[in-house]
Amino acid sequence: MKLGIVGLPNVGKSTLFNALTKAGAEAANYPFATIEPNVGVVSVPDERLNVLSKMSNSAKIVPAHIEFFDIAGLVKGASKGEGLGNQFLANIREVDAIVHVVRCFDNDNVIHVDGSVDPIRDIENINLELIFSDLEQIEKRLQKTEKQLKGDKTLAPEVQLLKKLKELLEEGLPARNLELTEEEKKIIKNYQLLSDKSVIYVANISEDEVSSDEENDLVKRVREFASKQNDEVVAISCEIESQIQALEDDERDMFMEELGLESAGLDKLIKSSYKLLGLISYLTTGEMETRAWTIVNGTKAPGAAGKIHTDFERGFIKADIISYEDLVNSGSMAEAREKGLIRSEGKEYVMKDGDVVNFKFNV
Repeated sequence: MKLGIVGLPNVGKSTLFNALTKAGAEAANYPFATIEPNVGVVSVPDERLNVLSKMSNSAKIVPAHIEFFDIAGLVKGASKGEGLGNQFLANIREVDAIVHVVRCFDNDNVIHVDGSVDPIRDIENINLELIFSDLEQIEKRLQKTEKQLKGDKTLAPEVQLLKKLKELLEEGLPARNLELTEEEKKIIKNYQLLSDKSVIYVANISEDEVSSDEENDLVKRVREFASKQNDEVVAISCEIESQIQALEDDERDMFMEELGLESAGLDKLIKSSYKLLGLISYLTTGEMETRAWTIVNGTKAPGAAGKIHTDFERGFIKADIISYEDLVNSGSMAEAREKGLIRSEGKEYVMKDGDVVNFKFNV
């Protein structure tokens, strides 16, 4: 899963990305690796893996991972080359969803690029840059496809779709607002439009608000705005997250307890990402390793097997499955088998989150 972090300067975007970077310390819960200067890989926290690893005496644990792209310098006019944003727009086209950091705190020492704190204005400014970038792409594609249409009439549906998209984007509305047929969804997927991607808004709150049950008015406005697009909102203090990730495990637990936090904000962000994209994890465990595999909710057993290796899907015979809860309650795989809790599922079985699986295949 790839997430692109966007936001105006001084909203906390860099602080959030730095928190992810600090999470890369060896003792941290989020192993981090730099692929290039603006990309980080963070493992998905999943306590189930630790439990299964002990049960199977696994040599290693392999969690699921998320790639975070730090889209630096995205400012008003980025789609026209202002700031540094334009050079990173190509990267964000490849992400599955956008993490949009918005400032929801007042601090006279932190200057806002537009002179005042207004998260909705900030959101609309960034959204317009994504829309402008998409519009430029659609106009070029429409021009090219209309020429090709003269010799290939099968392109008519695509031309019609491009015209609808152009009209919508010119109105300043995101591509994801367009109601599409199944055929149109297949076509639009190839465009990788920025404004067609799902969004998680990170409402960056002040350090003294993290333990408060009452959300500030700015966060409430962001939630109201996001609900109209069915987008997710996570309210966290990016500064506190940076401090949390810099601590050792024991210190981190004590610090979070003092703040009244049950879980780190990064955990909330990852959970919201999974919910937004309709993702679940199934698990495999044995002496070699215990691993989490990310799949789209609704994936059938052969498709899930293909995540491990294409041969598993091609030669799929069956899947021996037990729920994580049933396995833990049984105490061991042998005990679960004795109780008849491990069941064999065929090609039509729809995978569930927390399924512990052993695929049988023959190629």
